[in-house]
Amino acid sequence: MLRFLKGFGPLVILYLLIAYALPKPAAVKQEAWQLFAVFASTVAGLILQPVAGGAMVLIGVVFSALLGGLTIQSALSGYSDPMVWLVLIAFLISRALLNTGLARRIALIFVRLFGKTSIGITYSLAATDAVLATIIPSNGARSGGVTLPIVRSIAELYGSSPGVSAHKLGAYLMVTVYQCVCVGAAMFFTGQASNPMAAQIATQNGFPITWASWFTAGSVPGIVSIAAIPWIVMRIFPPVIKKTPEAAAFAARELEKMGPMSRQERILAVVFAAVCTMWATAGRHGLDITITALLGATALLLTGVLTWDDVKSEKSAWDMFIWYGGLVRLGKALNDGGVMRAFADGIGVWFTDTPWPLLFGAALLIYFYAHYAFASITAHLLAMYPPFLAVLVLKGAPLGLVAFAFACFVNFSSGLTNYGTTPSPMFFAQEYVSMKDWFRVGAIVSVSNVLIWSTVGFAWWKVLGIW
Repeated sequence: MLRFLKGFGPLVILYLLIAYALPKPAAVKQEAWQLFAVFASTVAGLILQPVAGGAMVLIGVVFSALLGGLTIQSALSGYSDPMVWLVLIAFLISRALLNTGLARRIALIFVRLFGKTSIGITYSLAATDAVLATIIPSNGARSGGVTLPIVRSIAELYGSSPGVSAHKLGAYLMVTVYQCVCVGAAMFFTGQASNPMAAQIATQNGFPITWASWFTAGSVPGIVSIAAIPWIVMRIFPPVIKKTPEAAAFAARELEKMGPMSRQERILAVVFAAVCTMWATAGRHGLDITITALLGATALLLTGVLTWDDVKSEKSAWDMFIWYGGLVRLGKALNDGGVMRAFADGIGVWFTDTPWPLLFGAALLIYFYAHYAFASITAHLLAMYPPFLAVLVLKGAPLGLVAFAFACFVNFSSGLTNYGTTPSPMFFAQEYVSMKDWFRVGAIVSVSNVLIWSTVGFAWWKVLGIW
């Protein structure tokens, strides 16, 4: 009982404070206001984590029907949303990429080609992550299943282990590859599990974001950021070993051990390329991207590349399905209930004389560096993206600029800490980099990323007509 009160007591108190103590906006009905209290408590639960994230969201869905004015059919309708199924299928395809070894083969090919220097290794693995991010929405799966094991192997190949020899090579590789992974998550619709959620929130507010439009918007600033990061870290946190011909040789040996591409890898490569191509050209042929993803998964099941046991055992996919479907429905219900509009109206009064560019710049920096307080990109996005979007659009800021900026910046803000997203503790736990150095590098790289995306990125988006 004590554990229950300690874990859920703050959430119950938060619900009661919002639902019955805070003044309700006149334009919002009581049921919608109670739904907001349920939503706020659910997000707080994702941050405090008294239970796993999926369980927390499922609890929120149940109480949205009990206290938030939704019928149970309406509360559960998020699980029929095509976007939720799209992300689920993308997770399943990523399982095939890992199971067949195709993802690792891609990484080794890049390292064989460009891994003759320490900085080349980071570019190789950053390129690997970017390629996989076109279809794998889990930065944790990409890192834990592909890039991190290769980083560790190459470091040990040069006698760089945690402790006194960490700075020979391993420390540089760990922190640099991780920073690039954070940028890769910002470049693609499927770069991180909550990106489709940001796209859906933007779409609900009148600015549709597709796989193709996110790829086009994120490509230029993302490439510039990834090009800059290894050089910046090289200056502030250099490795002792800068020439790494053995890394390329190691990759060649590993590829030789793997042998030629198997039948499963060849089939998967064709499906991978076909799905990404169909997503990128959806505007021309009109086929919904969720149907494309389902067709890709069907092809993998029919050919045996993906088995039903693989589907059943992919825990992260089903966990994502539970929390994503629930949060999508709660967010839409709040928007339909006028809560976000009322919030924007209330906050907008405080900044009546503030021009939108000034408010936008200040809000974006606050939003970005607030990630020091978050251990989850999803929780950060849910807590701050909808209200900032509503307030800035009300003040006259271009909807496209705000939607893309806040959706992208939240991803590479996770580079600030060793707990900002799933891969960060994975890399940090290798014990190559001290807490002080991790935070120092994260802070310096964050300035670079903010400058690049707010100059090159915003200018590129202007060219594209996003704002």
